[in-house]
Amino acid sequence: MNKEAEEPRIPRKNSWLKEVREWVLSLSVAVIVALLVQNYAFAQTEVRNVSMQSTLFAGQRLIEDKITYRFEQPDRGDIVIINGPESEQRLIKRVIGLPGDVIDMKDGQIYVNGTLTEESYVKGSTYPNGLEVPYEVPEGKLFVMGDNREHSTDSRELGPISVSSIEGRAIFRLWPLSKFGTLD
Repeated sequence: MNKEAEEPRIPRKNSWLKEVREWVLSLSVAVIVALLVQNYAFAQTEVRNVSMQSTLFAGQRLIEDKITYRFEQPDRGDIVIINGPESEQRLIKRVIGLPGDVIDMKDGQIYVNGTLTEESYVKGSTYPNGLEVPYEVPEGKLFVMGDNREHSTDSRELGPISVSSIEGRAIFRLWPLSKFGTLD
C-alpha cells in the first residue's frame, strides 16, 4: 500500500474518537450541572396531602427555590418545604410565626403579636389543637401551619420547626396546567 492511501484513514479514526469523546464530555457535564441545580438551586416537588388546600392540592407539581434561604431568612406567609427531624415526611406548610413572635388563637382565628392576621387563603377555622397559647416562637425556629387548618399536622402538633429544617420555598406551580403560575 502506498502512503497516500493510509493517511486518510488515520484522521477519520481520530475524528470519530474525538466526536465520541466530545459527546461523552458534553453529556457528563450536562448531567452534573442538572444534578447540582436539582440538589442546590431549584427542584421539582409534588404535593402529597390535603394540608395546604385551598392553595395546593394533592398531585400538583411545584418548583422549589433552594437558593434564597441560603442568603435570607424565611418571611411570614412563605410556603416552605420542610425536611428535618420534626417529621418523618417532607412537609409543605406556610410560615406563620418568626423567632420571637407570639402566636395566639381565638375564635377560630390566629393572632401574631396581638394582631389578627389577614389570611384569605385559609380553609376552615384555626384552633390550638392542644398547643398552649399564647405561644412564643423560640430563636432559630419557625411556627408553620397548613392552609387547611382543620386537617393539617403542623407546629400545633409538631412544635416549632428549626430554620435548618427548611429545604426551600415553593415558588411556582407547574401542574396542572390550568393552575400554572406563581404561588401566593
